[in-house]
Amino acid sequence: MRGKIVVGGSLVTLDAIRKADQVGVAGIVAGGLIDKDLVEFLGYDIGVAITGQEDINLSIIMTEGFGQIRMADKTFDMLKSLDGEIASINGATQIRAGVMRPEVIVALSEKKERHENKIEGGMDIGTLIRIIREPYFGKLATVAKLPAELQQVESGTKARVLVAKLESGELVTVPRANVELIEG
Repeated sequence: MRGKIVVGGSLVTLDAIRKADQVGVAGIVAGGLIDKDLVEFLGYDIGVAITGQEDINLSIIMTEGFGQIRMADKTFDMLKSLDGEIASINGATQIRAGVMRPEVIVALSEKKERHENKIEGGMDIGTLIRIIREPYFGKLATVAKLPAELQQVESGTKARVLVAKLESGELVTVPRANVELIEG
C-alpha cells in the first residue's frame, strides 16, 4: 500500500493510522476518526479552525467527521468504483473565512465511465443531504420540502429551513445552513 490512498467505510483506528504511516501509505479516506486517536498519533491537539499543516507523512480525510460514523453508501460506492485510478488528496481544512474542505481528486482513465448525474446549482426536492448539526448530526436525508418563507428556529432567530426525510422515514425541519449536499 506504499504510496496509495486507502479508503475505509467507517472508523479509522489509531492502530490503522500507525500501520499506514509505517508502510508509507499516502493517505486515508474514512468515515470517521476518534479525536483522541488523532491527538495520540500527532502528539498534540489540533486546532479547530485550520488543519493541514501537521508534520506527518500521510493525509487523513474523514468524510463524516469525528466519531464512529459510517461513510455515506453513495460516497463509499463512488470511491470504491475508482479503485486503481490515479488520485490525489488534500486533507487541509479551514472553517473560518475562506472556507476550505478536504479534496479527493481522481484522474479518470478513458475506460471509466464519467458520472453524468451531477447536481447543478443547488438543492431541490429529492436532493441527498447530510445534516451537519445536532440533534441530527451525521444523518443522511433527502430534501422533502423547501419552504420559501423564513421560519423561527430553536435559537429564536429566523432562517431559511428545509424539511428533510431521514433514512428512517421521519420528517424533520432544519436550517438550510445546517446541511451539506451529497454530490456524485
